[in-house]
Amino acid sequence: FYAESGGQVADTGLLTNGDVFIHVKDVQKGADGFIHYTDSLPEDLSGNWNAQIDLERRLEIQKHHSATHLAHAALRNVLGDHVTQKGSLVNEKHLRFDFSHYEAMTREQLDAVEKQVNDKIQENIPLIEERDVPIEEARKKGAMMLFGEKYG
Repeated sequence: FYAESGGQVADTGLLTNGDVFIHVKDVQKGADGFIHYTDSLPEDLSGNWNAQIDLERRLEIQKHHSATHLAHAALRNVLGDHVTQKGSLVNEKHLRFDFSHYEAMTREQLDAVEKQVNDKIQENIPLIEERDVPIEEARKKGAMMLFGEKYG
């Protein structure tokens, strides 16, 4: 289960053990691990439990997560390199992208950003994910460090 982090909501789903089900409603990072929130717990928690995320919901969240990256790139293309992400909300229904800019956007700028994002989505470019890339190498590939996040 993905825990809420960086503006993205947590996974939901089920923990199952035979015919016993626990509905996971939220997941948060705790000091010593992850905390899974549920409506109720059975008396007997012993045995092996199977974790199953709500995959349909996760896929919608993934789409909106990717769209935040597309929106950021389009905003920088249209408004300039001074635009930086200041926050976001990513869930299964929509995304919100908070960013820095010195004035309200015009209708033409909004339309240009929307067109760039939609055009990139229509290109259906395969996602190539790289993990554990040293920070300097990531910067050379165009990665940006954002709004006080901790990296490494």
